Amino acid sequence: MQRAIIEDLKKWKNSINRKPLIIQGARQVGKTWAMKEFGKTTFKNVVYLNFESSSRLKEVFIPDFNIERLLTVFEIETNVKITPADTLIIFDEIQEVEKGLTALKYFYENAPEYYIVAAGSLLGISLQKNNSFPVGKVDFLSLYPLSFLEFLENIGEEKLAQQLAHKNWDVLNSFHDKLVEILRLYYFIGGMPEVVSSYISTKNLNTVRSIQQKILIGYENDFAKYAPNDIVPKIRLVWQSLISQLAKENRKFIYGQLKKGARAKDFESAINWLLAAGLVLKVNRIEKPTMPLNAYADYDAFKLFLVDIGILNAIGKLDQKILLEKNTILQEFKGALTEQFVCQQLKLQHELYYWSTQNSTAEIDFLIQQQNNIIPIEVKAEENLKSKSLKTYVEKYSPTTAIRTSMSPYRKEEWLTNIPLYAVAGISEFH
Repeated sequence: MQRAIIEDLKKWKNSINRKPLIIQGARQVGKTWAMKEFGKTTFKNVVYLNFESSSRLKEVFIPDFNIERLLTVFEIETNVKITPADTLIIFDEIQEVEKGLTALKYFYENAPEYYIVAAGSLLGISLQKNNSFPVGKVDFLSLYPLSFLEFLENIGEEKLAQQLAHKNWDVLNSFHDKLVEILRLYYFIGGMPEVVSSYISTKNLNTVRSIQQKILIGYENDFAKYAPNDIVPKIRLVWQSLISQLAKENRKFIYGQLKKGARAKDFESAINWLLAAGLVLKVNRIEKPTMPLNAYADYDAFKLFLVDIGILNAIGKLDQKILLEKNTILQEFKGALTEQFVCQQLKLQHELYYWSTQNSTAEIDFLIQQQNNIIPIEVKAEENLKSKSLKTYVEKYSPTTAIRTSMSPYRKEEWLTNIPLYAVAGISEFH
């Protein structure tokens, strides 16, 4: 499988300011595979340590952080000789071992010549609770489900993916209908690696849905296994409400939809747990688009999306025929699916916000900050290209770039640029 994170890991390896690296991401997005593949393709030796499966390693950091002792233990455990220049040391499920995160600090301070990559299930939860986290002593990378570009590369459309990456519109416009067809397929399959792999090998969408359902069950089991008992019921309420929250015309998260009289303070901890677990993506509201955006965010008004569009479809039990054929059955929910897709693609590179007027008469689905520009992005599910809200925003704030993304081909108009949905990941290049 081809993943863009491998190139990011190579850049980390060659960085002169390299620190031990933590890869963050939801369960099932491919963190373990990425670490092992990086080691296999880039290093002579790989020392893989899984702190969940090896009982001998459970207390390895408790006596002290003596690097010489630790390396000896790792060599004996794996029967691999560790040499600084050509060995990758992988700490998997690092949250399962006491003082594991603290150990990264001592490797950075006392043995920076060693290459160390760490990850773990629901590591974001552990990072929140860890009082001795080595602030400033580690690097971070985030891993998400496969992007649409990665999906293309892995289903045998490498040349099309290359044209898409370079925004070669003369070629892309010739293959517009094919790209839209593949995009609808991606809407159903999503980007979870196991799901994509099963589609590649079987081309069976029933098998795809079966694996998605198993991933869903695994996530829901994690609520009871890893979350504090007092917020588990609230996490379930938030999780189960996500599809109905997105099905509204106004996709702002409404606490009252969870249960009558629900308030923010009752569910903040549940939402924060899902965010830390990487299972949801949060987009906060901006009333006035002024730089820097994060200084003007309204953190009480937000939308919540799922980590993956395929998982969203599995929750909704949406039939493949509805998604793969152009029809009007989904109506408003097709807009929600499209926003989910755009959010998922843009989140790979950007912090996202949305804009609306105080009385909600106009709304821009996403705003991103790119260098000295704030770029408004209006999302259209199909080819209905009326852009009333975007026009309102442009007249009020005069942005240098205004983007509409839809199923329509690329074209630059007088006051906006229409980007086809399949090219939305590179949207910041249009300014």
